[in-house]
Amino acid sequence: MQKETDAQRVLDLAAQCGLISTRDVEAQRLHRQALTRLVRTNKLERVARGRYRLPDPDYELTEHHGFVLASVAAPSGVICLLSALQFHIIGTQLPRQVWIALDRKARKPVIDYPPLRVVRFSGKALTEGIEEHVLEGQTIRVYSVAKTLADCFKYRNKIGLDVAVEALHDVLDRQLATRDEILQAAEVCRVKKVITPYIEAMSI
Repeated sequence: MQKETDAQRVLDLAAQCGLISTRDVEAQRLHRQALTRLVRTNKLERVARGRYRLPDPDYELTEHHGFVLASVAAPSGVICLLSALQFHIIGTQLPRQVWIALDRKARKPVIDYPPLRVVRFSGKALTEGIEEHVLEGQTIRVYSVAKTLADCFKYRNKIGLDVAVEALHDVLDRQLATRDEILQAAEVCRVKKVITPYIEAMSI
């Protein structure tokens, strides 16, 4: 009887919140085993480690499903660098990992899929230029085009200078961000002196 009660309360919680975690269930003093039983009977869907929702037959996955799962696992994280380029359709990069920025003190999320590439940001480099987009009913945080460019030049040793230059050329050519927006973001990331010569050369 208690098991049935816990299972129903978990379903009610999922219906109310949309997405629930193991911690949410424990906070309601419900048994975690109820989650396992509900998933096993297809009454609940596991979308990531420790994250669940009610199954929806009309639910459609988007091309950015990996970003959604990464954002669910790390709500404070921000999609960045190669993954942000992919989101904004800039350049030709198709990373196999989801690049996500986390605070230097934040714990790396444990997630089976997708594979994550965590980059540690701090201060304004972490908080500036964040956009929020709703995908698959979930809010994901992604850096703006200008901030993504600045990050690419800051982390050019990780992703390659050629990738950063290609992205800058694409953005300027398609007018996805203004020169001032890019330089302002570069100031935040402390790469203004690095990126300025490339902008000037491409503006001739």
